[in-house]
Amino acid sequence: MNDDGSRPCNLSRVGRFSSPNAVTDESLMRAVRDGDVSQLGTLFERYHARLFAFLYRMTGRRAAAEDLVQDVFVRVLKYRATFRDEGRFDTWIFRIARNARVDHVRHLVPEDPFDGQMLDRASPEPDPGVRLERLRDHQRLECALARLRDDRRELIVLARYEAMPHDQIADILGIEVGAVKVRLHRAVAELRDMFHEDARAAKPEGKALSRP
Repeated sequence: MNDDGSRPCNLSRVGRFSSPNAVTDESLMRAVRDGDVSQLGTLFERYHARLFAFLYRMTGRRAAAEDLVQDVFVRVLKYRATFRDEGRFDTWIFRIARNARVDHVRHLVPEDPFDGQMLDRASPEPDPGVRLERLRDHQRLECALARLRDDRRELIVLARYEAMPHDQIADILGIEVGAVKVRLHRAVAELRDMFHEDARAAKPEGKALSRP
């Protein structure tokens, strides 16, 4: 008992019932590597949505992205011994995801690069006109992104959609940070040009007004 009559706080008990989010990805992966494969479920819950978003934007196909997410976690289990204590888990798993997609492309039958399905939906707006225009812009952006070269699309997805810092992207791609900055700048410029080109092409030509 404390001097004021209260019970002392049991710190070990508090730690045991703390939120599972307090456990780092790296410590979970080390547990998986060392034989506690049940921890892979928590990593799946944390990463399957991010991996799906990345792989969907890289393949343009929902079904392919779903299959590849499963493949990524099969590979995580298969290659768990290669995870290093000093490494970041998200860098490691995105490198696996990138390799899985490359293997998928090698065996892919050529077809249209984009299936037109939307990854995200526009948030509700009070004005239907604003909502429609945002939806159109989103469609143009996704289509322009799908037409980019694979290496440029990959940079944009990692930097803009995954919000990864340049040094982490450099680790995933195996290039220098300076190269990431230069290539990303070029990729964004090309995407912007494609987007505006599509927007201009979508506008109906103005009709000349007849004189009264």
